[in-house]
Amino acid sequence: MTKTELFERWCDEVWRKGNLDAIDEFLVPSTVTAGVVPHMQMGPKEFRELVSVVRHHVGEIEPAILHSVEQGDWLAAMMQFTSTRADNGAPIEVPGQVFLRFEGDKMVEAYNLLDYLSFFEQLGLLPPDVLTICLTGHKLDWA
Repeated sequence: MTKTELFERWCDEVWRKGNLDAIDEFLVPSTVTAGVVPHMQMGPKEFRELVSVVRHHVGEIEPAILHSVEQGDWLAAMMQFTSTRADNGAPIEVPGQVFLRFEGDKMVEAYNLLDYLSFFEQLGLLPPDVLTICLTGHKLDWA
């Protein structure tokens, strides 16, 4: 099985089906994931919590691998996650990229970069066009 196929199985089990037990099938206890939350590395336990929190905010998740490149133990993939808001059913699309190192059929390192600004805008937790606002130098008003 290729690394892309293994990662497709991960996406199907963990993100599409929400099968938290499958995390142990794909990660070793010492697996480190970085980039999900800035300045914080996550292991399998924390990743379980992340999946649960994300799934609380959205409906069914449809992950798609748009492009992937394999080299040695590494897989790089461009992703698109589609879903709907849990509160009102509005569509959500979040692009992302992952860079994964495998040992056999297990992911032992994962570097993730998702468009969280867009995700939280689409959830209604940040104002629309927040990146554009920030680029102008204006501060967001949290009052």
